[in-house]
Amino acid sequence: MRIRKTTMDDFTAVMKIYHDAQDFMKIHGNPDQWGTFYPTDELVKSDIMKGTSYVCTEDDTVAAVFVFKSGPDATYVRIYDGAWLNEKEYGVVHRIASSHSVKGAAAFCIDWAFNQCGNIRIDTHADNIPMQQLLTKLGYTRCGIIHTFDGTDRFAYQKTK
Repeated sequence: MRIRKTTMDDFTAVMKIYHDAQDFMKIHGNPDQWGTFYPTDELVKSDIMKGTSYVCTEDDTVAAVFVFKSGPDATYVRIYDGAWLNEKEYGVVHRIASSHSVKGAAAFCIDWAFNQCGNIRIDTHADNIPMQQLLTKLGYTRCGIIHTFDGTDRFAYQKTK
């Protein structure tokens, strides 16, 4: 597997992965995290244009997509019912989704992000049990609760060297 920046040529494949992820979440008891509307075409295009969207490929096929960026994230300024492991510079992973065509693609992406800076913050919905299990398996610590841009709660996780 290989990680590279997403290009506009990947847009159709990326949106298919996101739509399939919405269906996967519904089937697995998490219908509210992304619903049928998130992420929007406009948001994904913005991520690509900003250079923060990445794809994981296997044999030239897009297997997963995610946003990675370093530096402060507005949604992580305040944490409730807990505390971050540290206040050092960190990277964040958002909007990660896998096509499920390549086993371990999501874990590969999250590990790649961690290897970029050694201090990652990530969040997920309370109903997203598969992601919570993956983060625990990868050595992330649940630190508390953050509020997203629309005010909904998310479980906040962090891993540091």
